[in-house]
Amino acid sequence: MRRAGENTNGLLRQYFPKGSDLRAHGPEQLAAVAAELNTRPRKTLGWDTPAARLDL
Repeated sequence: MRRAGENTNGLLRQYFPKGSDLRAHGPEQLAAVAAELNTRPRKTLGWDTPAARLDL
């Protein structure tokens, strides 16, 4: 599972550079990024989205 965590970190870096203070971003922006990432298909999930897997 370590690779999945590293992949998620890489995806988050597309939105928030390493070392950035997440307190500088509002809850709406953080929720929007979370929603976008949760609806993005992942190879490690057989091209399902994390949201679809949580709905099962």
